[in-house]
Amino acid sequence: MAQVKRTPLADQAAELLLERIRSGEWTLGEKLPGETTLAPQLGVGRSTVREAIRQLAGRGVLASRQGSGVFVTALDAPEGWDTVVRRSDIVAVIEARIAIESEAAALAAERRTPGELRAIRRALGLRAERRSELATHVDADTGFHRSVVAAAQNPILAELFDGFTPRLRDAMIEMLRTRGAFGDDADHDAHARLVEAIADRDPDRARALSRAHLRALAETFEGATGR
Repeated sequence: MAQVKRTPLADQAAELLLERIRSGEWTLGEKLPGETTLAPQLGVGRSTVREAIRQLAGRGVLASRQGSGVFVTALDAPEGWDTVVRRSDIVAVIEARIAIESEAAALAAERRTPGELRAIRRALGLRAERRSELATHVDADTGFHRSVVAAAQNPILAELFDGFTPRLRDAMIEMLRTRGAFGDDADHDAHARLVEAIADRDPDRARALSRAHLRALAETFEGATGR
């Protein structure tokens, strides 16, 4: 039986328990042995076992039920959102943006307030003004898309969008630098048409315009990477 050999002990104990769950030693919904059994198996004290269980409970793998014990609620611990995004290629990130932003655009067309529409128009104007410097333009573009997502009035969509931003920013800058052109009139007009669809409260048009814009962006990256 593998035992903990390095500190921090609770982290190591949690990983060993997780490995045993992944290997199928305990099935979904099964109750874990008690602390007095697990502690000697892992080579740690009972308090360390408790902390390891708390860690895995926080990751959704275990659940403590008062008076009943500790039960397996997932067979693996999902990676953190930031880690998943960092490991994904850029085209995959944009494909996820298509799913999120096209629906956000439709919701924005349905739900936007006059104040949110003004914010979207301001963001569009700022994006148009910032065409001379690449990084500044990319940030203004992100700000515009964020204003549309905000107008959808769905905090989960907003959080998902914010998770993409750091991963995509550097890649966008590099891709546009390689292409040697950004922020042209056709690109601006595509964004302006999206704003008008939102202003007109036309969710189907807003969804289609958002999807078309991001699909074209994904195709640009596919061409640049040879995917």
